[in-house]
Amino acid sequence: MTTMTDTSPREFKMPDVGEGLTEAEILKWYVQPGDTVTDGQVVCEVETAKAAVELPIPYDGVVRALHFPEGTTVDVGTSIIAVDVAGGTAPAEPEPPAARPEPAAKPAPAARKPEGRKPVLVGYGVAESSTKRRPRKGVPPVAAPSEGTLYAATAIQGVQGELNGHGHSVGGPRPLAKPPVRKLAKDLGVDLATITPSGPDGVITREDVHAAVAPPKAPEPVTPSPATPAAASVAAPAPAPVASYDGARETRIPVKGVRKATAAAMVGSAFTAPHVTEFVTVDVTRTMKLVEELKQDKDLAGLRVNPLLLIAKALLVAIRRNPEINASWDEAAQEIVVKHYVNLGIAAATPRGLIVPNIKDAHAKTLPQLAESLGELVSTAKEGRTSPAAMQGGTLTITNVGVFGIDTGTPILNPGESAILAVGSIKPQPWVHKGKVKPRQVTTLALSFDHRLVDGELGSKVLADVAAILEQPKRLITWA
Repeated sequence: MTTMTDTSPREFKMPDVGEGLTEAEILKWYVQPGDTVTDGQVVCEVETAKAAVELPIPYDGVVRALHFPEGTTVDVGTSIIAVDVAGGTAPAEPEPPAARPEPAAKPAPAARKPEGRKPVLVGYGVAESSTKRRPRKGVPPVAAPSEGTLYAATAIQGVQGELNGHGHSVGGPRPLAKPPVRKLAKDLGVDLATITPSGPDGVITREDVHAAVAPPKAPEPVTPSPATPAAASVAAPAPAPVASYDGARETRIPVKGVRKATAAAMVGSAFTAPHVTEFVTVDVTRTMKLVEELKQDKDLAGLRVNPLLLIAKALLVAIRRNPEINASWDEAAQEIVVKHYVNLGIAAATPRGLIVPNIKDAHAKTLPQLAESLGELVSTAKEGRTSPAAMQGGTLTITNVGVFGIDTGTPILNPGESAILAVGSIKPQPWVHKGKVKPRQVTTLALSFDHRLVDGELGSKVLADVAAILEQPKRLITWA
């Protein structure tokens, strides 16, 4: 009898890369079956509900199989890659042919491996009770598919119920399509069995599905460019006021990743915490002059100096004067938890959606340190490299809607936080200054807070303090 030792394949499971996350989408594979990997090497990039994260493998070996193609959303705790350890040799005992089918197609081309990027450290411990998908009735189990049968096996696992829903026999031909393409067809009401595949090895592509949805294009007597694809009207609509019906009349966008998490968090916040919003309009002319002076300060050379920096500092001073605002509501213990530190969140719009990273211990930072932290936060968010840890543990948040030309808003609390400050656009307005109407730089601030732990008096004091500092920024010295 052959003894199985370290030569058996190791299954690397999707880790929980952020607190409370249950799934992640595989964005890119950096390895392919047959590649040698080492402990700590990044093997793939995934997008969670909070950020894009690179996953390093925790052992040495040779990649045996990738269990999911790019674009697939996988539950935490599900194996995503099999690696032969101890030199990458296969198990000594041969597997039955049915369990280890021979490759039927060429492996997907290897993606370019990242260079010069450090892997994001994440936890690998996954509870044994992690979510597992129950095999669908009538579909034979597929164990560690080989590289050539990966996509076919993935397509078969979810096809049973869909074929029945379209009225086809279970034993009939099964169209091959990747999970994102299959979902697109389902959303658009397209029967995959009626589509002629154009992809390699008979795989249906997204273009095939769109072509099946689009109606026959009628000839147009006047057109600027011939042979325009049907989908072009969706990607780049014509500026003419007349509606075009050449392409699909609707576009469906899957709700996943950051957008999905944001939607769930905002619904939970709106219907859990009783929101109250107060407003104040402020003359910030002196603050704007101070910003220009600080830009010339050698101690701030090379740092991001803008109105948001002084607004953040003003809020931190207001929190110091009114520490009860920096708290959270513990529903289980029925307690108000007052924080003696400030992790200041800054709402940032990114290509992946709205995220709120926070500056850890912002209350203890000097103005140059705060400017440096703000610059790093913004740059990292724009590059899509904000880590899940950077978005956890926030206590209060600032959202700057003024950059979009908006006067103000009624922001929804970030879950677990007590307050959020919205900053409107700063623009010249007529203002009574020293008894005369003059053009002054004016903005409107809006403070939303959780009325369970922040009453009207406390919320008003904090907002009034922020406004007073921005109107007379010398208070930063006297109040700090």
